[in-house]
Amino acid sequence: MTKPETKKLLLKDVARLAGVSEMTASRALRGTADVSKATRARVEEIARAHGYVPNRIAGSLSSQSVNLVAVVVPSLNSFVFPEVLSGISSVLKETPLKPVVGVSSYELEEEEEVIREMLSWRPSGLIVAGLEHSEATRRMMAQADCPVVEVMDVDGTPVGHCVGISHLQAGRDMAAQILARGYRRVGFIGTKMPQDFRARKRFDGFVEGLADQGVTLLDREHYAGESSIQTGRQLTAQMLGRSPDLDCIYYSSDVMSLGGLMHCQAAGLSVPGDVALAGFNNLQILQGLPLELATTDACRREIGERAAMIVLQARKAKQPLAPVCTRLSPLISLGQSL
Repeated sequence: MTKPETKKLLLKDVARLAGVSEMTASRALRGTADVSKATRARVEEIARAHGYVPNRIAGSLSSQSVNLVAVVVPSLNSFVFPEVLSGISSVLKETPLKPVVGVSSYELEEEEEVIREMLSWRPSGLIVAGLEHSEATRRMMAQADCPVVEVMDVDGTPVGHCVGISHLQAGRDMAAQILARGYRRVGFIGTKMPQDFRARKRFDGFVEGLADQGVTLLDREHYAGESSIQTGRQLTAQMLGRSPDLDCIYYSSDVMSLGGLMHCQAAGLSVPGDVALAGFNNLQILQGLPLELATTDACRREIGERAAMIVLQARKAKQPLAPVCTRLSPLISLGQSL
C-alpha cells in the first residue's frame, strides 16, 4: 500500500497548482456561482488528488476545532456497528466531545465524500471503520488536524492509530476449532462480498486454516447483499440442496447463522448432528435461543472505547501522539452447534 503524503497542503498551494488566485480557489471549493464550471472542476480535482480538505469554520475560529468526534462506519443496518458506537459514546459521555456519525455503505467513494465533509468542520477526532480506503481518503486522513483512529481491523497498514482484531487469525482460529471436532466437509456463506474487507479476510484465514490440515472448502456462497436472517435461511437451503453431504457451515455473521439454524429446524435437520453451524460477532440476538450457536466475540464495544480514549489522550496532550496500534484478542464460544 502506497504511503500517504505527510506534508500538509494549504489553500494557497491548491490555488498555485490550479493557476488561480487563493480567493478563486476558496470560492471554487465552496461552490459559489461566480466561478466557472471548468475552474471549479480543476480546483476540486487538485484538492482531491492532494488530500486537501476545505475549512468550513469561518473567521477567527478557523484554526480551532469543534467538540465533535467524527465516526464513519459502513452501515447502521446491522447489529455490529451500534455496539462500537456505544463504546465510543460511553467514553466521551463525561467530556465536552460528542460523536457524530457518517455511513459509507461499504463504498470507498462514498466513504471518501463523507470523510471529506466531516473533516471540513475540523472535528476533534476521526474514527473510521476499516483499513482499506481510496488513496485520496488516506491522504486526507494523513493530513488531518485531529487524531485519526482506524478501528475493527489490524490486518493492513493504518494511516495512524488503529484498534481492532486480526480477521485473518479469527478465520484461522475457527477453522482449527471446526477441524478439531472432526468436521471435514465444510462450507462457507458470506455477505457483502467483496465490499466487506473484514469478512473477506476471515474467509481467507478460514480457507488457509483448513488447507493447513489438508482440507479443501467443499462449497461457498459469496452473497453481494446485506446480512439478514431471511438471507441466511435461503442461502443455507440452497447450499445444502446442492451439497447435501456438508457436515459444517461457517457464516460471515451471526445473523446469517441464525437464519441457517431456522432452516435446519424447519427442514428437520439436527444441529450439530446433521450439520454444524458457526457464525461471527457474538451478537446479542443469539442470547435466549433454544440452541446456543457457535460464534466469535469480536470485542466491538472495547474497540470503540479504546478508540475514544486515544482521541481524548491526543486532545489532552495538545500535540500529535506517536501512532498506537492495539490488537485485541477475540474469544470463540463453541456453544451447542459445533
